[in-house]
Amino acid sequence: MSDYDVIVVGAGNAAFCSAFAAAIDQGAKVAVLERAPEDDFGGNSRYTAGAIRFAHNGLQDLTTVMDLNPEEIENTDFGVYTADDFYDDMYRVTNYRCDADLVEVLVTQSLPTLQWMREKGVRFQPSYGRQAFKVDGKFKFWGGLCVEAWGGGPGLVQTELEIAQKNGIDVLFECRVLSLLYDDEKVYGVKVRQQGKVKELTAKSVVLAAGGFEANAEMRTRYLGPGWELAKVRGTRYNTGDGIRMALDIGAMPYGNWSGCHSVGWDFNAPPYGDLEVGDNFQKHSYPLGIIVNADGKRFVDEGADFRNYTYAKYGGEILKQPNQLGWQVFDQKVVDKLRDEYHIRQITKVTADTIEELSTKLEGVNAAQFVKTVEEFNDAVMDDVPFNPTVLDGRGTKGLGVPKTNWANKLDEPPYEAYQITCGITFTFGGLKVDPGSGQVVDTDEHPIPGLYAAGELVGGIFFFNYPGGTGLTSGAVFGRLAGTSAGAASKA
Repeated sequence: MSDYDVIVVGAGNAAFCSAFAAAIDQGAKVAVLERAPEDDFGGNSRYTAGAIRFAHNGLQDLTTVMDLNPEEIENTDFGVYTADDFYDDMYRVTNYRCDADLVEVLVTQSLPTLQWMREKGVRFQPSYGRQAFKVDGKFKFWGGLCVEAWGGGPGLVQTELEIAQKNGIDVLFECRVLSLLYDDEKVYGVKVRQQGKVKELTAKSVVLAAGGFEANAEMRTRYLGPGWELAKVRGTRYNTGDGIRMALDIGAMPYGNWSGCHSVGWDFNAPPYGDLEVGDNFQKHSYPLGIIVNADGKRFVDEGADFRNYTYAKYGGEILKQPNQLGWQVFDQKVVDKLRDEYHIRQITKVTADTIEELSTKLEGVNAAQFVKTVEEFNDAVMDDVPFNPTVLDGRGTKGLGVPKTNWANKLDEPPYEAYQITCGITFTFGGLKVDPGSGQVVDTDEHPIPGLYAAGELVGGIFFFNYPGGTGLTSGAVFGRLAGTSAGAASKA
């Protein structure tokens, strides 16, 4: 007799969606095993803003996911984000390397999965503070994102925990999974350490949803390359690759972009790991409205190459390549009112000045003379004749610069000026395990399904390569969590 029908390893969004599918939908006896203590549970999901990307055809679909009052409907242009849009974004940002079968599941199941989550009790709301600008008195969403979980990441996982407990799912905290129980034919449970004691918990199926290896400096350096040990970890300190390692130990196939990751511009003086009081507000994602300079005082990326949703996850790696792993984002008063919410927190590395020359003396670690020259050259290159519009790719770029700015270029000429110091913050790693797209079952190096083993969330490889469309992580976790949990629950009853 097994202790459980299904054991889920991890306690983030992917894990809870797996548990709901197995327990609530399939009637399985389920345990969720969380390495972290209860006051730090939730994996990386807890450290997000809760933004979630899904395909929809406008207001009619959106009202099946969240409650909207008449004022919100009247004063908001939510737009549409079709399945074709989602496909296009996935293929474009991954340089057409993403696994087509996995992406098909992700896109086609994105809206049904959010509707399913809502049925379970998860709440969603419009993402006004991060994804909308007011144009002609009306909020207009941009970049394919308009919905976030109620209460952000912390609200999402707290709600999911309450749903789990209400439905008889055992959630065990400070329960670190050490290895899989495997008899060379099937997985039949896990070995855990809890309260200093090692024991075995048996199950008919196991779902791995324990995150990537972003919090493991040795693995980052081994797989991502030299220098990645210097990155700050945006989220949980507990995602050290355990789930991936234990699956590889029994012959699972590694899959996806093992040298790639999601990484962003992050406050230079943020702590080494995520801070739950601050959440994801150490990020600084309004750079398309200004410029970014390195220690040499020079720009090094096209800040306006695309909406931030399609560049932010790769620009962290670009910052890491710069001298002393630092950059400064610089804005003037024309755009300060449009900066995202995270620019207004107390824990921030910020300087202000009334002149560019004065600002240059306050940018710690930056070549002041070159910075002034960079701003002068940038201002001279701005295409003033093109109207500025932050809700579209406006084509207001620069001419003649070695590093162009393609959209949203404004002269830095309206004081006071503001600058924010940033470094690289790693969110999650892209490499992981290969799963069957139809079931979420992990396959071995001969591409045969491993009986009793399923996976979801960050440790599923093959979905993201090089880059990432914002808000897709929670969606992927939910979609493949539901899929893996459904399959694991059904298998446990067979």
